[in-house]
Amino acid sequence: MPSMLTIYIDQTSGVDVPGNGSVDQPYQSLAFALFSTPTTEAETTQYQIRKDADAVYDAPTQSATKKAKKDAQGLEKKRLKAQAEERESKEKAEKRERRLQESKKIVLTEDPTLPKSVKSKIVKLESLRGQRVRVSGWVHRRRDQQEITFIVLRDGTGYLQAVLTGNANKTYDAVTLQLEASVELTGMLKAVPEGQRAPGGHELVVDYWRVLGAAPGAEEAFTNRLNEQSDPSILADLRHLVLRGETASSVLRLRAALLSAFRQSYADNDLLEVTPPCLVQTQVEGGATLFKFDYYGQPAFLTQSSQLYLETCLPSLGDVFCVQESFRAENSHTRRHLSEYTHLEAELAFITFDDLMTHIEAIICETVDKLLVNPATAALIKTLNPHFKAPSRPFMRMSYASAIAWLNEHKIQRPAEDADGNVITKKDEETSKDEPVMVDHKIGDDIAEAAERQMTDIIAAPIFLYGFPAELKAFYMQKMPRKEGEQGPAYTESCDLLMPGVGEIVGGSMRIADMEELLAAYKREGIDPAPYYWFTDQRKYGTCQHGGYGLGVERFLAWLANRFTVRECSLYPRWPGRATP
Repeated sequence: MPSMLTIYIDQTSGVDVPGNGSVDQPYQSLAFALFSTPTTEAETTQYQIRKDADAVYDAPTQSATKKAKKDAQGLEKKRLKAQAEERESKEKAEKRERRLQESKKIVLTEDPTLPKSVKSKIVKLESLRGQRVRVSGWVHRRRDQQEITFIVLRDGTGYLQAVLTGNANKTYDAVTLQLEASVELTGMLKAVPEGQRAPGGHELVVDYWRVLGAAPGAEEAFTNRLNEQSDPSILADLRHLVLRGETASSVLRLRAALLSAFRQSYADNDLLEVTPPCLVQTQVEGGATLFKFDYYGQPAFLTQSSQLYLETCLPSLGDVFCVQESFRAENSHTRRHLSEYTHLEAELAFITFDDLMTHIEAIICETVDKLLVNPATAALIKTLNPHFKAPSRPFMRMSYASAIAWLNEHKIQRPAEDADGNVITKKDEETSKDEPVMVDHKIGDDIAEAAERQMTDIIAAPIFLYGFPAELKAFYMQKMPRKEGEQGPAYTESCDLLMPGVGEIVGGSMRIADMEELLAAYKREGIDPAPYYWFTDQRKYGTCQHGGYGLGVERFLAWLANRFTVRECSLYPRWPGRATP
């Protein structure tokens, strides 16, 4: 009679792998012990099991053995499946290697008897259906189907489906083709059959093609470096690759159309475009947010706003606008702040405050209408923001004082602050964390971004918030006339346009027209008037009532395209700590 082999299982300190069932290296589970026992040794093997090192080894109960046998069958199924997958993977690798070796023998040449191809961008292909064409671009997607490879090509103007068959699909380049390789494809352009879909409604049946610039595979493959689950910091580092995606490129394409539509709207309203400098020696919005640098031994700054320069253009060029980068050294990491942003600014002469808000509303609505009436841009908006609707006119107008009352009525509070502007906190009894003390708003408060956005989202429509206290606004803003006997703070002819989901996208005001009043404003703010001599001269040589505004292009685009952050709306966004790539 053969001797019995004893297998030990310790459910606490045992290890299935790399345990071996000995007293020194017991398994952890009875199921794995049964699974590891060869069928030929099953009859001559006995099992001893214990819960932990303090217990005594004993034979497993009948019920425990029954359950373990079932679990062992599951482990065997997994082993067989893994074995099959390994075999299949090996077969695929061998098949791919054979295909690679065979592909090296195939040389694709262009058939000289075929019609000469017409070189074209993808966007221009529709009129060339039925002809042999040549298109260059990047491999956006690839799908292998038996002896056919489908490629979606991208050239920046659109997308094209191409089909590789026969020898065109058997070359070494075809076998090793990776996403984002640049290629030149030549073949017959055909409309897709009814019931089938392809970008543009046609596809290219390729008869000749070549790789212009290869792309790596394996670890360096495009999809391994970048995918939808990538961390935001990685997406920021790889912004140059993110731009190749359909969403990012659609946002930038819409941005280009938006700027073009704005320019057309300004032309329709007789505003002339000018190009002010970015390097300045004056401030507009306060010295705390200036980027300072040495300019040939003199202090200078990156511009916060082109407004002062636009004002100087009014007497010679009439109403003007500019599309210029502005810079704010504001250590803010919110989803609607950038350190560098595209600032669309305008100045208008001989207007009233009411005229100014009416003009802003008109420019925005006319621009949106232009985008929606254009099939290409309307399609982009529909893709990015399916539920977008053009804003209704007229826009709501709400005074600052009314906004304070509205916030309090709707129980929207703000964090309390001490005399130095620090948030006052108290310990929460439930969480033991320091939480800000929340209080009602009052006249004189600078309405915070969160409260402002909350109000706008509840009202769910564009709002002109106007008439802010003078102490909250820039030195150049015109004060509202006081009514006889009126007390309290002085208010300004200023306005912010708030949009649902984004908040403020436009800030504007009437400007001080009187020279003495402007000089007093310099003094009140502690600003040396000497560097502003050219700005003051506008009041000296024929002043007039005038006003203007600045629109944040990235914020406007975030509203239009329903983007979570303005960082998605800039080619290479800049925020505190980010100046690459």
